[in-house]
Amino acid sequence: MKLANPYVDLEGNAVALDGLDAGERRLLARLRRRARTHPAWSEFGTYWMRAVAEFYDARGLSRTAALRTPVYRIAQDLCSRLGIAAGLVRPPDYRDELEELIRNHFPSRRAFCKATGLSEDMLSHVLAGRKDLSLEALTRALGRSGYRLHITPTPERKRTG
Repeated sequence: MKLANPYVDLEGNAVALDGLDAGERRLLARLRRRARTHPAWSEFGTYWMRAVAEFYDARGLSRTAALRTPVYRIAQDLCSRLGIAAGLVRPPDYRDELEELIRNHFPSRRAFCKATGLSEDMLSHVLAGRKDLSLEALTRALGRSGYRLHITPTPERKRTG
């Protein structure tokens, strides 16, 4: 199902906006305006976390529940975009997906390495960004563990959404 005018985050995930109420829409508009002024990454981080927490606290929503809201996810993404633009954080890449795969589908890095045939030392270097796996090596390793690579379109990258 295609969403009407979703927000697309850095990883290409669509965040539906149609379920937001008027207050959430105003908060999101305020956050987006602030992000467009290109504030310092840390300044925006402090700003959006306080604004979102105060907003949902006033509604009696728990912090855990607030973390799952579209407004929280979008604010976090806007902050990430500012960090990338400032050169303080790296854009998401295959390492993030690899870490998520290991965390969610293997009991440990060691178990992942055993299943894929990669050495623990190499995996450590790859995840730390000190080395890269060749496309062939990554494809072969993932295939051994029941996974495969998939090419997806890159979302349009804007500096601050």
